[in-house]
Amino acid sequence: MFRWNRVLGFVIVLSMLLTACAAPAAPAAPAAPAAEEAAAEEAAPAEAESWWAEAGAPYAGVTIRGISESTPPSRYSAEVLGQMFTEATGINVEFEVTSWDEMYNKPIRDMEANTGIYDFVYIEQDHIYSYLSRDFLTDISALLAEHPELQSPDFDFGKFTSFIDNFKQDGGIYGVPMEAFIKPYLYRADLFADPDIQAAFQEQYGYELAPATNHDQYRDIAEFFTAYGEENDLELWGTTVQGHTGHPSATYELVETILPTFGVYNWGINLDTWKACVENGGEMNSDKAKEGFAFWLDMLQYAPPEATSSTWDEVAATFAAGRAAQGWVYGENAAWIATDADRSVVIGNVGVANPPVAEGVIADAESGAGYIGYYDGGAFGIPYSSKNKEAALLWVQFIGQESVQADWAAAGARIVMESTFDDPLIVEIDQKVSGYYTLMREAGPLYRGAAPLPFHNTLRGNIDTFIWQALAGEIDAATALDGACVAAEETMLQLGYGE
Repeated sequence: MFRWNRVLGFVIVLSMLLTACAAPAAPAAPAAPAAEEAAAEEAAPAEAESWWAEAGAPYAGVTIRGISESTPPSRYSAEVLGQMFTEATGINVEFEVTSWDEMYNKPIRDMEANTGIYDFVYIEQDHIYSYLSRDFLTDISALLAEHPELQSPDFDFGKFTSFIDNFKQDGGIYGVPMEAFIKPYLYRADLFADPDIQAAFQEQYGYELAPATNHDQYRDIAEFFTAYGEENDLELWGTTVQGHTGHPSATYELVETILPTFGVYNWGINLDTWKACVENGGEMNSDKAKEGFAFWLDMLQYAPPEATSSTWDEVAATFAAGRAAQGWVYGENAAWIATDADRSVVIGNVGVANPPVAEGVIADAESGAGYIGYYDGGAFGIPYSSKNKEAALLWVQFIGQESVQADWAAAGARIVMESTFDDPLIVEIDQKVSGYYTLMREAGPLYRGAAPLPFHNTLRGNIDTFIWQALAGEIDAATALDGACVAAEETMLQLGYGE
């Protein structure tokens, strides 16, 4: 982030020096090292400001339009970084922050019709494979090579974490990461540390209350705190459930969050044969998958009544309102839940840990054969249909500077550059969020992004109904997955995958 106060200070100092030079003066003493360092520090922001103004001059007054999902990192980029960019370059930014489904559907329609409505779009890591398979995105690295005059001295692809690898293909880079976060296990640290609660739990279950490391413990804790809420007339339940019966978020919670903790990876799809059913070599309806789905459905009895109307946003709000003792919550919400008193009543009482897992899952994750949970995130890409690619190129570099990362991470619990972990601001906030950033840094390799499915959304759309029916109590977990795996194989076959 530009230090505008430093720029102003530099202008004032320069004015004083010019005034002094106008009058006779004794020869100046050599500048002290501290003074030289201060002068260099003041000059750097001015040079940065000058570069952005010069690079943006040919496009001053142009409006670039973008779209992203309504998440803390996206809102920060729209409300803070967009204004900073306009002030620095003269290029206007119209940023549509909307629902997840609109964030995906609108750009797809725009790119299919080649209408050029959007100049930059949010590319969720889940969707990059389908975008690339249809040649919808501009190779940003190639565009920079074509326009070396637009290469910011403060932008370097090499400064990003390995998460940027999700947006590469054949040597090209098609997205500048703007958010990346794990989906950890959050719990109410104040409740878990209460001596009376600890004693009651110990008496009932025969072991000490602590963050769950396996599913049996998670179930016990969910049961205990739901009863505790009822007995004490509290709006408190034992767990969250992202179980909206008419939204894709429910399917995502099952296949990307719950099933991996039972040892079912890549949605249970065999990526070599493109099969999903057990009899054909898949695992979508395996015993492990059915056990995991049944476990998740069982959690509904310990979840708040809004669970079957909850997407990721409602789950975060539920936890922030103090209505759940534990749950899987997307990491982008971890910081504000733990620190924002305007939106959260559990300030200072949020614990963070890796999710509970079945035996063997940690070993799978460490070997690379599996993973313990979801590593989510996205990037800003430039559609091939954009009519303002050069101006958009400046924008994606602006949000890709190291100088803007720490404040952005503090606002949205997202980190895309290794250096951000060591920023003093993040080190300080890390202590307030029970080490979320430390967990992300150290345990991040145990998590993984979406399965590499170029037909991701089509497939998910064809299995959603089975998941929703089970959440609504119309069918059981086994029936749902038996049906879902057949629908998945039919979909893949129609799209040319599998025999």
